[in-house]
Amino acid sequence: MPYSEVDLRGAASAGVISATDLARLLAFLSSEAPSSGAPATPAGDTVPAAKFDAAHLLWYAGALIVMGAMGIFSTVAFSQIGGRALVACAIVYAIVFTLAGHHLWYRRNLRVPAGLLIAVAVSMAPLAVYGLQAELGWWGKFGKPGTVHDFYIWIKGSWIFMEIAAVTAGVVALRFFRFPFIVSIIAVALWFMSMDLTPWIFDVAHFDFEMRRRVSVWFGLAVIALAWIVDYRSRSGDFAFWLHLFGLMAFWGGITASESATELGRAVYCLFNVGLLLLAVFLMRRAYAVFGTFGISLYLGNLAHVVFKDSLLFPFALSMIGIAVVAAGLLYHRSSRAIAAWLSANLPQAVLRLRPDGRV
Repeated sequence: MPYSEVDLRGAASAGVISATDLARLLAFLSSEAPSSGAPATPAGDTVPAAKFDAAHLLWYAGALIVMGAMGIFSTVAFSQIGGRALVACAIVYAIVFTLAGHHLWYRRNLRVPAGLLIAVAVSMAPLAVYGLQAELGWWGKFGKPGTVHDFYIWIKGSWIFMEIAAVTAGVVALRFFRFPFIVSIIAVALWFMSMDLTPWIFDVAHFDFEMRRRVSVWFGLAVIALAWIVDYRSRSGDFAFWLHLFGLMAFWGGITASESATELGRAVYCLFNVGLLLLAVFLMRRAYAVFGTFGISLYLGNLAHVVFKDSLLFPFALSMIGIAVVAAGLLYHRSSRAIAAWLSANLPQAVLRLRPDGRV
């Protein structure tokens, strides 16, 4: 059973081990673990450590530029070169970037640039499907949705096939290259799918805001459940981060967009966001705290607007809310280890087993 530094510090805070033992144990693990004789992790399963330096910045920037050039910033002329040309372009890009990524991953042991190249190859899947649909006219009952560029702007039922292709390509890539950033493409495709599924679920070409909101809530909840499963099953690397993030965007966004005409309904919304803060502590996921804080701030801002309407005190009331949020963050930062130790000591084992292994 793996344990993280957070678990060890929580044990020290609970008095299970002394501070001296904790320091000696952490020093031993950091210096001796690589040569302890434990079985080595297979090369294909090694997850690169997250860093932020000039090399990593250039690698990520280059990959995002290529993805954007072939998708977000593609012009109408790019879409008019024909379906066959689009499919050929996407396939050539995918093959070239896959071969380059495979070489860097297995031959050079450069996992970060290799994983980013594989992510670029995965992002070609929607483009290839668009070209195939354009060539054969397979747009489904909702018709041609527009250009490649429109995929990132408009909600259309016909985009669903491109999103399925992106998710499938991402899952296949993760089978051979365990690089967490690939999950970001899957998560974005799932987020888009949460909106483009609305015409299919309600079987209408024209849909209203309430339809989109309801689909967003339930689909986002399903993605969050998937993220929990990935968290529970993953033993190395943070593969669930993007799923948590985009699942929350769909779920929290749908909840926040619901209209509540009563103060009771708004208070329930505030309690919902307080629950997200508690989940952030339990799951050790900051994304839940961010969305929960935004929700509570929205509620308090609305409350301040009602109480201090047309008053000079309104901006000062908002300022106090902001200061209170910052103070709450500082308090949690100072007490996070004690909170983690208390949870470890008091929660049932069946519940504790649902927590990820020390991820933040």
